[in-house]
Amino acid sequence: MKKYIFLLIGLLGLSVASYAQTVTVEARIDSLQILIGEQAKIQLEVSMDSKQHAVFPQFTDTLMQGIEVLEVSQPDTQYLNNKQRLLITQEYTITSFDSALYYVQPLSVMIDEKEYKSNPLALKVYSIPVDTENPDHFFGPKDVMKAPFAWEDWWGLIAISFLAIPLLIVLIYLIIRVRDNKPIIRRVKVEPKLPPHVLAMKEIERVKTEKVWQKGEPKAYYTELTDIIRTYISDRFGFNALEMTSSEIVDQLTEIKEKEDISELKLLFQTADLVKFAKHNPLMNENDANLINAIEFINETKEPEVENQKPQPTEITIIEKRSLCAKILLISGIVILSASIIASFVYIGIQLYNLL
Repeated sequence: MKKYIFLLIGLLGLSVASYAQTVTVEARIDSLQILIGEQAKIQLEVSMDSKQHAVFPQFTDTLMQGIEVLEVSQPDTQYLNNKQRLLITQEYTITSFDSALYYVQPLSVMIDEKEYKSNPLALKVYSIPVDTENPDHFFGPKDVMKAPFAWEDWWGLIAISFLAIPLLIVLIYLIIRVRDNKPIIRRVKVEPKLPPHVLAMKEIERVKTEKVWQKGEPKAYYTELTDIIRTYISDRFGFNALEMTSSEIVDQLTEIKEKEDISELKLLFQTADLVKFAKHNPLMNENDANLINAIEFINETKEPEVENQKPQPTEITIIEKRSLCAKILLISGIVILSASIIASFVYIGIQLYNLL
């Protein structure tokens, strides 16, 4: 009994080993009939053990006489049965330009230096049917047709052309500026400074027009009026009256002018100090009187005017040499504009060549 068991196990092992070494080679064609010039695909499929090595047939340009090979694809490999078996598929694209019935002999595959052959194939190539009884139905080659005009094809050229024109003008201008190398000439018009008494009288006229004291704001009125007088004194007599107290200004002026000339000004400062610091509310005629005192002080202390002399604006001409930085900027602009214009013309030429 044991002998039969061992014999059965041996037969099973032999069958498994023989199955493991089974190799199958199968060829298929996707179309048995084609017209002249059409294509068909031959699939060569090999099933073998995963440890074996296969070498597929290599065709340069001809499968056999009358059948040409156009393309050989890369092998497609699949593992089966837990990677114990291997399925490899190789595809050949063929065509024929002779009408006939072709017998494709079995294809050979070398597996571990042993040759295996596939099944044979057949391919029928038909010629294009021609109606020889109606020759008037034959037509020669058609003339070359012109594509219809479309503005969409020209928008880019038009835009680039309009952009290149101003760039070319700017480039010419920069080149001229670099070549002439002229100095930069600037003319500055200097307006003459008005005399201190003229400026002061303009400000007083503004205060009279605004009539701040009539709006119940005496502090604002006297502040503006004394600031005008302080500014006039600073410009006229040359000391900083804006940073001095009223008494300091009066003492400074006393050293320059007669006491009678500054008596009205002293009264104006006293009233202004009372309004600003003691909340004094002066009468209407007192406000008018102080305004008149300010005007009289300006008229009495102003610089003497030359008759029929009007201040004329002066024009100063400043000549500067062109700096190195300006030259570098001009040359850089020329280089950039030149490159842009050349690129624009190249683009226009290429587009015209493609369109025409």
